[in-house]
Amino acid sequence: MPNSPKIDEVLSTLDAGLPQALARLQDFLRIPSISTDPAHRGDVRRAAEWLCAELQSLGFDASVRDTPGHPMVVAHSPKGARRPLLFYGHYDVQPVDPLELWDRPPFEPEIQDTPEGRVIRGRGAADDKGQLMTFVESFRAWKAVHGELPSDLTLLFEGEEESGSPSLQPFLRENADELRAGLAMICDTGMYSDGRPAITTQLRGLLGEEIVLRAADRDLHSGSFGGLAANPIQILVNALATVKDAGGRITLPGFYDGVEELTDELRADWDALGFDPGEFLSRVGLKQPVGETGRTGLEMVWNRPTFEINGISGGYTGEGFKTVLPAEARAKVSFRLTGSQDPLAIRETFRAHVRAAIPADCAVEFHGHGASRASRMDISDPAFAAAKAALSQEWGREAAYIGAGGSIPIAGDFKTILGMDSMLIGFGRDDDRIHSPNEKYDLESFARGARSWARILAALS
Repeated sequence: MPNSPKIDEVLSTLDAGLPQALARLQDFLRIPSISTDPAHRGDVRRAAEWLCAELQSLGFDASVRDTPGHPMVVAHSPKGARRPLLFYGHYDVQPVDPLELWDRPPFEPEIQDTPEGRVIRGRGAADDKGQLMTFVESFRAWKAVHGELPSDLTLLFEGEEESGSPSLQPFLRENADELRAGLAMICDTGMYSDGRPAITTQLRGLLGEEIVLRAADRDLHSGSFGGLAANPIQILVNALATVKDAGGRITLPGFYDGVEELTDELRADWDALGFDPGEFLSRVGLKQPVGETGRTGLEMVWNRPTFEINGISGGYTGEGFKTVLPAEARAKVSFRLTGSQDPLAIRETFRAHVRAAIPADCAVEFHGHGASRASRMDISDPAFAAAKAALSQEWGREAAYIGAGGSIPIAGDFKTILGMDSMLIGFGRDDDRIHSPNEKYDLESFARGARSWARILAALS
């Protein structure tokens, strides 16, 4: 790689090549790579092969790797003196149902003018094909200017992210020596809500549980048995209600072990974002924040653990009225985790809490639905400051370190299996309608996203 990154030439090349880059993205979006639908298995492979061919045309040593499920695309640039970087994205997409809510066929992408600006509309435009191609287009422009690819890059593009990534962890373990790098770059995230570029530096973990509580051997007449026989819905509601106290704290013993307070640097960065909890809630028809007493809004959605009841069912819920004591009650609950909380330890503590509330003649069973730890990146790594400065220069606004209330398990997998931190930088917007009809990606996000990656490559060289 040349000593001078010639960044201005790379950026000019990206600008001049934008029409061709958009045409390539449209070709990619036309492939209905829906990983959850067996009918599209061939389309998922076709997308992997399309992507592999694109990378090979740029000079990457790229291949389609089979797994028990959908394939991985792995590519390498030549070795050099740069700190090795791993770039991750996914080329599979969500199903398109309900189809009748789309304004146009979801796999016939179109560039449209909207009141908010120009967009490319189609399934996968933002999640994650458009984002993934910001990587690829930055590499393309870099090679056009320098005559060679940036050195020491490994690309891992997955075809199962939208179907739970069942093959990912085994693939990482089996190929750890090949994939391990100094830092992972993940593009499956977004900007801050006001359009500010951002690096996501922490992600909450996730623990899911389903509880099934059974009492009598049939539904009972509430007039004959009410007040005497156990009501499983009431028992379950009581048990779940006591997981939180009146101040919003979770009462399970040892639950907060491993929960970390914000550093002064992150707190100042988050305070500067000017987050308004009331305005945020107003977007979904609410006004009044609830939650843990004494915590700011961003702390509660990014840096504090939670317990939520996601669904509860039992008894008669059809038309009319039926006075029964149900034989069975079910609930689905989830915990969002932070710091170094252990999801498996919390699962056992939660189950013990529920069991303690169950009468001896009732039976309870549990079904786990995932258990992933939180991820927090080491922003003292100089690469983070360099990337933040590069983003700020490209977008003309100070980039922010932000958290994410949701979970991106791949970041945790890279940490636990490959032993490396991740830098999560994406250019999605809140209104991109990912997973919904009429998904779109702003052309500004696509164009400036590729420019951002070129700047970051230069900064990290």
